[in-house]
Amino acid sequence: MESKKMAIIATKGTLDWAYPPYILASTAAALGYEVQIFFTFYGLQLLRKDLSGLKVSPLGNPGMPMKMPFGPKWFKDISWNIPNAVQALVPGYENVATSLMKQTIANNGVATIPDLRELCLEADVKMIACQMTVELFGFDHSDFIDNIEYGGAATFFEFAGETDICLFI
Repeated sequence: MESKKMAIIATKGTLDWAYPPYILASTAAALGYEVQIFFTFYGLQLLRKDLSGLKVSPLGNPGMPMKMPFGPKWFKDISWNIPNAVQALVPGYENVATSLMKQTIANNGVATIPDLRELCLEADVKMIACQMTVELFGFDHSDFIDNIEYGGAATFFEFAGETDICLFI
């Protein structure tokens, strides 16, 4: 019996958008799927050696009212729906939101992005960096982790055309 296949296109490079491709890929691999992730445009950030620059931006994200990851229960239960005008004008607001998100992740025992990425590599998830985007953004191969491949759309289509599941994230 041939194993199932899943292809993912990762186009986002923020902390919150890093979770879907790595969680879905690692879960699929654990279920026996052959998995490939094609990282293009801002998704390339997820292949960089240093992931400390990943941030979350609540600006213009109506699905993200912030809840505090600390304090008494009544305080943590408040949805802090901060107006966009305030978010845009307060210096460092994105850094605060990122710190709060990281604390929320830690409080709930959710794996970090480096841990999920390593889990994917250990599970033989094939990771492909879009060579055209690498060149477009002026990256060097040394900016990225080892054990990845470089290719273009044709490389992705070769595998994606035979998959059971293909996701654009």
